[in-house]
Amino acid sequence: MRKSSEIAKFLKEKRIELGWNQKDFLMKIGMTQQQYQRIESGSDMRVSTLLRILAAMDLEYLIVPKNDVRDVERLLQKEAGKVSAADELQSFEKKLKDLED
Repeated sequence: MRKSSEIAKFLKEKRIELGWNQKDFLMKIGMTQQQYQRIESGSDMRVSTLLRILAAMDLEYLIVPKNDVRDVERLLQKEAGKVSAADELQSFEKKLKDLED
């Protein structure tokens, strides 16, 4: 599970990547600057607040069983062209071992 500080860091990086300053972004999500600064500093937030921020950034939040996280991450990396042949082989070998057990 991600920590709120990791989510906050990701949200800030994504906002900057999109070329939005805090004031522009606040207009999109309808929050005060103080509220959003707390979020970017890692304070806890409600799920509804996170969903509103993600919608404004055209992002989705995905909940995955812990046992499947590595497979999902590999799939996403593969889609982005970042998975090496060694990683794919290791994943395949793990799945074979799981089937044997």
